[in-house]
Amino acid sequence: MFKRLLVIPIISVFVLAFYYSGDVFALDTGTVTATVTVQEISLTVSDGTVAYGILALSATNNTSTLTQTQIVENTGNVTIDVNIKGQDTVSWTLASTIGADQYIHQFCLATCGTYPTNYTPMTTGYTQAINDLTIASPTQNLDLGISTPSTSTDYTQQSVDVMVQAVAA
Repeated sequence: MFKRLLVIPIISVFVLAFYYSGDVFALDTGTVTATVTVQEISLTVSDGTVAYGILALSATNNTSTLTQTQIVENTGNVTIDVNIKGQDTVSWTLASTIGADQYIHQFCLATCGTYPTNYTPMTTGYTQAINDLTIASPTQNLDLGISTPSTSTDYTQQSVDVMVQAVAA
């Protein structure tokens, strides 16, 4: 009987020890200051308007000659790549050679020379035009050039818009 009486207090001590053992806290605390900025991928094209004028069939014109060079600017907070694409018009198809209702639209970024020297043909799908346009040096000149169709079934003004897209580098 004495052994049982001795066992009960020992078990009680263990139960109480587990019952009262909670979390242990330090006397001092510290703070970690943390910040985050989400990436902004954006650009502008200035002035954003090109007027090639009224051109003959099989004629060419370009923004360098017209003094309408466009300026692409990285307005975000990260380095970007810039993609470019042309489009079919209501009556003309964007192509690699001129033809019946087929026109060529091209772009140039550096020393362009006389059109179409150093110009790259556009397609209706995005093509990388500028690699690594940084925020430290955020602008790039962009010249455009056009060659009209050799024959046309439509002699009204055509919208030969160019889309410029920013993507993370």
